Amino acid sequence: MNLEPNVREAFRERPSDCHPVEVEPGILWFQMPLPMALDHVNVYALRDEDGWTIIDTGFDTGRTRAIWGRIEQGVLAGSPIARIVLTHHHPDHVGLAGFFKSRFGARILSTRVAWLTARMLVLDMQEKPVEEALAFYRMAGMEPRMYERKRHERPFNFSDCVHSIPPGFERLNEGDCIRMGGHDWMVRIGHGHAPAHATFWRRDGRMVIGGDQFLADITSNIGVHPTEPKANPLKEWFASCYRFQTIADNDLLVLPGHKMPFVGLKSRLGELIGHHRRVVALLEHELATPKLATDVFGVLFGRDIPEGEYGFALSESIAHLNFLHDLGRVRKIAGPNDATLWVSTVSARERGADLSKGV
Repeated sequence: MNLEPNVREAFRERPSDCHPVEVEPGILWFQMPLPMALDHVNVYALRDEDGWTIIDTGFDTGRTRAIWGRIEQGVLAGSPIARIVLTHHHPDHVGLAGFFKSRFGARILSTRVAWLTARMLVLDMQEKPVEEALAFYRMAGMEPRMYERKRHERPFNFSDCVHSIPPGFERLNEGDCIRMGGHDWMVRIGHGHAPAHATFWRRDGRMVIGGDQFLADITSNIGVHPTEPKANPLKEWFASCYRFQTIADNDLLVLPGHKMPFVGLKSRLGELIGHHRRVVALLEHELATPKLATDVFGVLFGRDIPEGEYGFALSESIAHLNFLHDLGRVRKIAGPNDATLWVSTVSARERGADLSKGV
């Protein structure tokens, strides 16, 4: 995605291996490797009097632990990791939180929903797909050969890349003020990409730590999953973007969960709203005739979806369809083999209206 004119990357260099970029004195930016197309996650270390505060952690893998080991003895100068602050529950962000707790006695700070979700998922180990997941795949119209393979495969388990989550944490609430890196930060909570996603706004108005709520040149995945197949995260995403627009400005330095730090947050939020408006409008036109969720990948993404990204695409497709369904603008029709077909309920003239207004 090309950057909106008022959005620009704030740094020319990016971290390499265990060598950070110094955002400013006392704030270090690292990138931890991920074994997927989006091959890194950003993590941040903020120097405090009692040690370091780490924002997010990366996956729990041997490679990531080795990188952190070199960081601890190198640029962290042997000072302990005193706190782990989590933006949200996804495994690339929470993976090593429990490890740092056991190694250093680090305190874990998180929203309640993020902590509960991570702890539930890490304890839920499956050797074969549960019926809820298979029903979800059938409902979406998954290609039969892929469905048959998934029926017999061991599914991804959260614990494959997340250390055990300890049974205790410190809760972050909307409006809390926490001290990190010698500054006070206001907690503001968004939704859509993940429930109760924490962002941190520095009280001097210069910086925000955005996790995956604010990304410069890619859109955060907004997905529906077998755990809650009728969820409407796109409605929550629109509402969060509109709310954050009222407090953002284009001078803020944004430290995101992926890709490059950037400035231009207010404009970027407008761009994200506009992107999903356009996608929903195109989707509604496409549903003039009944379609499966898997039939609309081309409309939503404009490209073929490789198998490694299929799950993300499927979850995002259902999210956009649920958004239209909850507005009463599409209805569901029973399709073959337990699949659901989706079709527009409005006239051709009404399709494609700005459906995000009033969210």
